[in-house]
Amino acid sequence: METHRKVRKQGLEHFVKFVRDLPDPTPRAMFGMLHDQGYRGQDGARRALCLMAYRHVRRIKRIYLDGIERTEVPRKSNYMLVGPTGCGKTFLVEQLFGKILKLPTALVDITTYSETGYVGQDPSTILTRLLHAAEDNPMLASIGIVCLDEFDKIASGQNNAIFAGAGTTKDVTGMGVQRELLKMLETSEVVVPMELTHSSYGDHVVMSTADVAFIAAGAFSGFQQVARHRAARDQIGFGRDKTGGIDGDAIAVDFTEDQVENVANFQAYGFLPELIARFTRIIPFRALDAGTLKEILRSDVITRMEREFKAEGFRLEVAEEVLDAIVAEALRRETGARGLASTLTRTLEDVAFEHFGSEDASTVRVRMIEGELDVVLDAT
Repeated sequence: METHRKVRKQGLEHFVKFVRDLPDPTPRAMFGMLHDQGYRGQDGARRALCLMAYRHVRRIKRIYLDGIERTEVPRKSNYMLVGPTGCGKTFLVEQLFGKILKLPTALVDITTYSETGYVGQDPSTILTRLLHAAEDNPMLASIGIVCLDEFDKIASGQNNAIFAGAGTTKDVTGMGVQRELLKMLETSEVVVPMELTHSSYGDHVVMSTADVAFIAAGAFSGFQQVARHRAARDQIGFGRDKTGGIDGDAIAVDFTEDQVENVANFQAYGFLPELIARFTRIIPFRALDAGTLKEILRSDVITRMEREFKAEGFRLEVAEEVLDAIVAEALRRETGARGLASTLTRTLEDVAFEHFGSEDASTVRVRMIEGELDVVLDAT
């Protein structure tokens, strides 16, 4: 018993030290740090999430260091990030909470989860991933961040997962997962498995979500058509364009504040309104423009590749018109920042395959020849 008390006291002291040492830069300082770490664009969304991050840390410190009652501090905040693929939603969460604030941060693909009793991971194991991010320390995990990626895929009718084989079933509507997330996003005591397993005989720990902040992120394809259709239906008159002038197949679309703040739009999309109400703020992200994409390409993708080629004994030079072509391709394919590296990687594949690991000392030049990307290897 004495040993147990000693271990518990040491764990508490470690937790208090962790909270005391948590960085607490101002929201404005965090905004600048993100830029220094290569984050570009999304100024409005970045400001909002930096303020949320500041409030989260300050709240934790007031509760656990200053001894202020939880009822006397603002409630925890859950945010939802809505925007097209490749616009920087999950990257912002990883950089801000994981790298700058150094909080336990779990990035979870929500599409792999099913309602308890069905095939798929139990939603309680979402917190298992947070526990692992906190090095299996439940106290540290209890103040961490969970990012629910691909959140739009659990909307009713959005989940197209198919399980083959006799006797296998899955909660394909996503409604069961939504219901189980309701209590988790509020304040509840959750029995959390210590390991990611379907067995009910493994070690478990009880965790409170009173101080766990949840951030949902998703592209929400088709959401704008749903919102515009509802808006058009509510207007008086005939002969309206039912699509609202939006290409139904478009991916890189922008959402307005009015669209994402209307709970009824999410209900029409397939979400429980009470689940959407659990989110303090819903932040729209914009599709990245050509200028921002080019800056990301130059400051991040090209820089990383130059370092790799330098480590292999090569100098990499990429012409300005190549950057413009790669950005144009990303815009055409609507892949956002995620698609920038793929074109350049594909272009450099042959020269890397043939010469990496050799003793050659050369300059690799990427340029445009008759509208096509061309790679030239100049011996030095």
